[in-house]
Amino acid sequence: MSIQSLPEGKLNHLQKKIVFTLAFLALYRVGVHIPIPGVDTIALGNFFRDQGGNLLGMFNMFTGGALSNFSIFALGVMPYISASIISQLLTVVVPHLEMLSKEGEAGRRKITQYTRYGTVLLAIIQGYMISSALETQVFSGRNLVVDPGIAWKSLSVLTLASGTAFVMWLGEQITEKGVGNGISLIIFCGIVAGLPQVIGSTYSEYTNQQIDLFKIIMLSGVCTLIIAGVVFVEQGSRLIPVQYAKRQVGRKVFGGQASNLPLKVNTAGVIPPIFAGSLLQFPVTAAALSPTSSFAEWINLVFIPGQWLYNAVYVSLIVFFAFFYTSIVYKADDIAENLKRHGGYIPGIRPGARTAEYIHNVLSRLTLVGGVYLAAICVLPTILTGRFNVQFYFGGTSLLIVVGVALETFRQIDAHRQSLRYDSFLKKGSIRPRGR
Repeated sequence: MSIQSLPEGKLNHLQKKIVFTLAFLALYRVGVHIPIPGVDTIALGNFFRDQGGNLLGMFNMFTGGALSNFSIFALGVMPYISASIISQLLTVVVPHLEMLSKEGEAGRRKITQYTRYGTVLLAIIQGYMISSALETQVFSGRNLVVDPGIAWKSLSVLTLASGTAFVMWLGEQITEKGVGNGISLIIFCGIVAGLPQVIGSTYSEYTNQQIDLFKIIMLSGVCTLIIAGVVFVEQGSRLIPVQYAKRQVGRKVFGGQASNLPLKVNTAGVIPPIFAGSLLQFPVTAAALSPTSSFAEWINLVFIPGQWLYNAVYVSLIVFFAFFYTSIVYKADDIAENLKRHGGYIPGIRPGARTAEYIHNVLSRLTLVGGVYLAAICVLPTILTGRFNVQFYFGGTSLLIVVGVALETFRQIDAHRQSLRYDSFLKKGSIRPRGR
């Protein structure tokens, strides 16, 4: 049954969800190009083009150029991601938050509300830091801020915090009423929006003989291999066999069938690179407060993509968040308890604590492989491009996020289409619920 054969009302429902998602993403892209008053946008754009190869340029890429425009959405979703990291960390160590996380939907809504408050607070702090840094910046003899002062700083901080809150609302609306994860799609949209500029600059360097054809082919090959590797690993999973015992209720016998418990190789998805990238923003922001200090000079000299310190910290954070996020999403004790409650067991493993231990060991091995895979995908392109001396920061992290978010979004669209097909089959076919 094709999607064209679905009922018109059901088909329109899916189309409306897709159109809603695209409309809200377009609204976000419009806000990226609305600058905050009082900034020399030409000098600021030239300044960020000069910073393209370091960490500051990479975060500008994640926001789709919003930071280089110093637009109302300049902070993007980074404060929300940082607040989510803090919220999940506190859920493990604070008893009240841990209790809320176990209260079901009501508790999760309360934690989400705390995360929103934390997002606004972090946006105010980061907005103040960025505004203070821009007031003292001079590029090519031009001040980046035309009329610095307390009035402009207050306006910029208020605008940046409000813009972040609005972007957070956009993401939540997309998740609730659209297709896919809203926050991930906003990051996806920002990265893809910079792709034409990267391709154009690469072609311009080729025409000006600043880069030869071999390097372009090499970079294209690396990107192709990364895409193929991401698709291959994201589709991979470990299937744990599960057998359900037979049980008799009245005259009917239930259970007795065999099933599988799928555990993905990369259970954390694109969350670890996003979380790690968000935390790496803090040293750059702190250095921007005092650009002439020795700390700022050391950060700008050493703590950039491709350098050993950056790569070491980045890899460590990715592996850590892979284990951390997996431990939150997949709780072996809860899985073992659910299997035991429904009469399921893993052949050769005793139900209960032994099953939880077995699942935990399998998850740990898979998470280690997934964390190493994520770190390799994110770091290897920066090493290769640095070796070939090519400024091409649209590398592993961005490609991982783009491919991962695209796969997850299409997976949700396909699941929605399948549900519509089953619903149409039940309504048009001979199968009817009991009592009709």
